[in-house]
Amino acid sequence: MTRPIFVLLFCLSLFHCTSPKSPAVAFYYWRTTFDLSPEEQWTLKENNVSHLYVRYFDVVLKNGVPMPLSAVAFRSAPGALNIVPVVYLKNEVMLAKDVDVNDLAKKILSLILQVNKQQNITTSEVQIDCDWTLTSKDTYFSFLEALKKAGAKKLSATIRLHQVKYFKRTGVPAVDRGVLMYYNMGHIAADSSNSIYDRRTATRYTESLKHYPLPLDVALPVFSWGLHIRGNKVIALLNKVDVNTFAGDTSFRKQEGIPFFEVTHNVLKLDHFFEAGDRIKIESIAAADLTEMANDLTGVLAQPPAEVIFYDLDTFNLKHYRDEDNLYQNTGRAF
Repeated sequence: MTRPIFVLLFCLSLFHCTSPKSPAVAFYYWRTTFDLSPEEQWTLKENNVSHLYVRYFDVVLKNGVPMPLSAVAFRSAPGALNIVPVVYLKNEVMLAKDVDVNDLAKKILSLILQVNKQQNITTSEVQIDCDWTLTSKDTYFSFLEALKKAGAKKLSATIRLHQVKYFKRTGVPAVDRGVLMYYNMGHIAADSSNSIYDRRTATRYTESLKHYPLPLDVALPVFSWGLHIRGNKVIALLNKVDVNTFAGDTSFRKQEGIPFFEVTHNVLKLDHFFEAGDRIKIESIAAADLTEMANDLTGVLAQPPAEVIFYDLDTFNLKHYRDEDNLYQNTGRAF
């Protein structure tokens, strides 16, 4: 073999061996009952999903005492899926006076183990979802340290965009990795903006990502909701609704060119009372939005994400992307 050909083959082999690997596809599961529908099972299998991030319970403050709320109930077994328990910790808990973080950490891990034992689940990671503030930072970070001491082998935490940009003030949690929540970045408002995803808002923060010292995976939105507006003020958030929820209903008139419905007369719908003159604004995420998010994040993260986690796995959400071939994998490949 001549030297030029040998060098070429060696370089090709080296490029093949060191070419970046696409992030794995994962999902959040955020319902209080774990029971995968056929479409949800198919989506997991089709996208080679191994990690499912399941919300186990919330921790809230009741009469000044941290308490678990709405623990998940398993109606079906997760099978071969690697389950990562997620605990949503309300910031009010970290702001409580005299909260015993060591005791709280032990109780949270104990409850996770109880759920695991009942379902014969083995987990190796715990994820904490908390939108901490400057006031709660020290207590929250101490709580994470207490979780490690109590036996959490691997620990991850959700990270918001503002916590990335101002990390020298907001601090960096001492966890194994973070998950950048790349959604809910705008203001919930009565105008035509989209509070789930606003590119102009996102670009104010993305440049800071390359300086963030914690390895980050990325969570992207695949959900929609509605805002109930009365007198130009948002009075309620309507989960799991889309345009089809109101289209064809004569009590709601679609306004041309914008995602608003006007209530034509007083009506009860979705166990919710709407007055004539109220408006419903639908906020959703298109497949093109997900591609745009991935493209905008490519190259600005300090390192490529190991996982792209979609929020959240639910037949209601999945149906909006049925006509998109390999959407979740292609979004991951865009990084």
